Amino acid sequence: MSKEEGTSTIATNRRARHDYEIEDHIEAGVALTGTEVKSLREGRASLAESFVSIDRRGEMWLENANIPEYLNGTWNNHAPKRKRKLLLHTREIAKMSRQTEAKGYTIIPLSIYFKDGRVKVEIALARGKREYDKRQSLREAQDKREAQRMMRYKNRQG
Repeated sequence: MSKEEGTSTIATNRRARHDYEIEDHIEAGVALTGTEVKSLREGRASLAESFVSIDRRGEMWLENANIPEYLNGTWNNHAPKRKRKLLLHTREIAKMSRQTEAKGYTIIPLSIYFKDGRVKVEIALARGKREYDKRQSLREAQDKREAQRMMRYKNRQG
């Protein structure tokens, strides 16, 4: 039984929701070394340029995720941007693989977090947005903010 309970977010991929339409979410475990976990416990990670790939053997890999070297580590410290194996069931990997064969779909990591003391990554099947889609979603968010602001203003008035 783990001493820790609950979830605590380490890093999120904020650009993902702006650049992609999120279709499907899956939680995956990650195979890490000891110094990587210690670095994550310090809250040091970045998913900005990361992506997920599936190799010929049917394994999923988290690539380009930056987990900086552990500051108190010795000669056996990890490489910051190495490939990290994602731990999923074979049927989940097969399902995601089939879905990515469709044109325009990719698998991206959304966040990395601790869940009951174990490191988990939320990955998503996503389709890239076009430039006009990005502008439309920014416009909708701005309109929503303005409506909230006006409602607060009106509530204060009367």
